[in-house]
Amino acid sequence: MDFRLGAEEAAFRGALRAWLADNAPGDIPALRQGIGAPPEYLGMLVDWQRRLHAAGYLGLHWPREYGGKGAGPVTQAVFYEEMARARAPEPPNAVGLDMTGPAIIRHGTPAQKALHLPRILSAEHLFCQGFSEPNAGSDLAALATRAERTNGAWIITGQKVWTSYSRVASWCQVLARTSPGAPKHKGITCFLLDMRQPGVTVRPLRQISGDADFSEVFFDGARVPEEQVLGAVDGGWEVALTTLAFERGPRTFARQLRLRLGVEGALDLARRLERDGRRLADEPLVRQRLAQLVIDCEAVRYATLRSLQPLLAGRGAPGPEGSLAKLHFAETWQRVAELALELEGAYAPLAAGSARAIDGGFWQATALRSRGDTIAAGTTEIQRNIIAERLLRLPHD
Repeated sequence: MDFRLGAEEAAFRGALRAWLADNAPGDIPALRQGIGAPPEYLGMLVDWQRRLHAAGYLGLHWPREYGGKGAGPVTQAVFYEEMARARAPEPPNAVGLDMTGPAIIRHGTPAQKALHLPRILSAEHLFCQGFSEPNAGSDLAALATRAERTNGAWIITGQKVWTSYSRVASWCQVLARTSPGAPKHKGITCFLLDMRQPGVTVRPLRQISGDADFSEVFFDGARVPEEQVLGAVDGGWEVALTTLAFERGPRTFARQLRLRLGVEGALDLARRLERDGRRLADEPLVRQRLAQLVIDCEAVRYATLRSLQPLLAGRGAPGPEGSLAKLHFAETWQRVAELALELEGAYAPLAAGSARAIDGGFWQATALRSRGDTIAAGTTEIQRNIIAERLLRLPHD
């Protein structure tokens, strides 16, 4: 794969870089957190997404007829790289833009595309993803949430957990079992569910970091009209695979944004902190570890670019290569946070709220939050199985 930019992509990079220099909201740590941003920042994030959309920088790889730009996946990669360079926050409708939106483009009806896709771009329809359950995480096909057809609609009952963005989402992409007697991968249907209705309860989950980024979502007779079935009835597993492929593949460009900012933050920390009158950035062992993190960050970048190959070949959805990028990102991100705490030395136990906490306790919260990145979007064990079986062609577990 040739990673050199063509004339069109190079021109796009220059125009985007100039626009971000004039319009990016600044280096605001709370906004950079994305999923972890406090609710009071939602309005600012929504406004930021709408400005990106008005400038023509969202849905770049979506077809033009759905509000996109019809650009290639390399252009989308350039977008995320320039966002990282400008230290700009991620748009808040990440699930809609990078996962549900592409799934609707591939599996949705014309009416679903007309209803949702323009509103995903404008942040009117903020999406969350209702996949995982208390007893169906890595083994997603074991889900127990039920959907029963009655009077031209589907009635959904069950529970989802670790649901990102659900506190602010207006819509949810939900998997539910519609044929209990069928093999577990065959009796699942995907629904587009309006979160603003009776029968939907969201309960935030307090994490080890003290934040509540994720929630439990309870469906007690929530109603989904027949026309909001995404894909075929009992064909939801195919839709789920499409969604997860985009989450683990091109979605990793957004993760790379966070990783690159983290590596730059660790470098800055080493330059600012001293021990025994000597800058930590001048210590050989610290320099070696920082250099390795820079190398690992670039490895994530190229692994993510590799995941573009199926899209460039016109196959419509990313392949298993995305598991390489997702796995490497999660483990590298944890190493970045761990090194930052080591650099802080005796100040490392001081979290947000302490007057002497370095950088307001940013790295303490990051280190705790990073433990979930080897679970979200498929655990490390699942990613290694996918890599072994589908890339290396090793025997199935």
